[in-house]
Amino acid sequence: MNIIIVGCGKVGQTLAQELNEKDNNITVIDLDPVIVNEVTSRFDVMGVAGNGATHAKQQEAGIKNADLLIAVTGSDELNLLCCLIAKKAGNCQTIARVRNPEYSSEAPYLKEELGLAMVINPEAAAAAEIDRVLRFPSAIKIDTFAKGRVELLKFRLPEDSPLVNCAVKEIVTKFHCDVLVCTVERDDEAYIANGDFVFEEKDIISIIASPRNANEFFRKIKYKINSVKNAMIVGGGEITHYLCDRLQRAGIDVTIIEKDRKRCEELCTLWPEAVVINGDAVDQEILLEEGLEKAGAFVALTNLDEENILLSLFAKTVNKGKLVTKINRIDFDDVIKHLDLDTTIYPKNITSDMIVSHVRAMKNTIGSNVETLYSIIKGKVEAAEFIVKEDSAVTAKPLMELSLKKDVLVAAILRDRKVLIPRGQDVIRQGDAVIIVSKLMEFHDITDILK
Repeated sequence: MNIIIVGCGKVGQTLAQELNEKDNNITVIDLDPVIVNEVTSRFDVMGVAGNGATHAKQQEAGIKNADLLIAVTGSDELNLLCCLIAKKAGNCQTIARVRNPEYSSEAPYLKEELGLAMVINPEAAAAAEIDRVLRFPSAIKIDTFAKGRVELLKFRLPEDSPLVNCAVKEIVTKFHCDVLVCTVERDDEAYIANGDFVFEEKDIISIIASPRNANEFFRKIKYKINSVKNAMIVGGGEITHYLCDRLQRAGIDVTIIEKDRKRCEELCTLWPEAVVINGDAVDQEILLEEGLEKAGAFVALTNLDEENILLSLFAKTVNKGKLVTKINRIDFDDVIKHLDLDTTIYPKNITSDMIVSHVRAMKNTIGSNVETLYSIIKGKVEAAEFIVKEDSAVTAKPLMELSLKKDVLVAAILRDRKVLIPRGQDVIRQGDAVIIVSKLMEFHDITDILK
């Protein structure tokens, strides 16, 4: 596909790298010629220096032959204008990043009237992800498929877990739970688990199940399954704005600590039921005075990664509740994951993953659609939801008789609104939604899982 990316910030660069690695022709546009030169040299893509919201620059970038334009500059208005010009000049699909909360409620209208393929709000998407893990605090991360009927949950094994030294194949008989183990992360290695795989302390495990069966499984392995009752949030930015809305609707009490007095006044007006404290959370006494020790969750959402990390590490020493840490920079994620920070949220990764998923869906073949795509282990393992449109080689025989490629797992089947955790004798049928977990192989059609 021919793709134009307007804006070479962190998200733009991540998209250029990820989409270029998937056999797409990428052209980037940015006002700064130095940045354009750096991106084109590093990722071997084409580049144009200038204003991406002008017809001339889009023409220079090849808008006439483009399949998709993605606008991720720092300005919402500029992103929307880029997309509007692209629709007129090239008749391609367009995606705009829109972050201002004032535009959030307008997103469906903007998408419809401007003919956008997607409107992405990174802060709203990050808030949704935080909301999911606060409602199910045992999980580090939760992704949903089939409109919420199937969940993929990632969690860490504590030292005293009954799963330690247990093999994957023993889970069904030992705990009588209808769940499927998908992946295991151990040190820096990622495994698609087979039946003989034995769990160890501190393994990070991904399972797939219906929400009800996931609850039952976590209850049996003595994990906390109830939603948090109250949350302390540090930082009063836009993620906090969207998160407050979600948490208060769920009946979760919220305390916000923000050092900017004007922003505190705005938050008090927006969320009168929240407790808003004007203070610097780096002062440990403020955190303790406001009830950190008894908080069900601590969420660090300041604009400084270092501050979020230090605050979360301190909270961990005095609080046994859920920890969520926002990280903006993605350069040091290998280092950060060794800090055992519980749940870390990368808004830029969320944005790029959503866009990459859409691009993959645009490449669908006739036999099946990629409906949803998630990165389970960044750069190593992903999960894709396919809708099976017609009979093919995968529908011809039971799963045990299919010749699957290495490191491919048929993780779940949704049929007639029922979730099936597949066993060897199950058969995929036309009309099923099928979730496939695999090492990075970029399947466009479900038949690609076969050798």
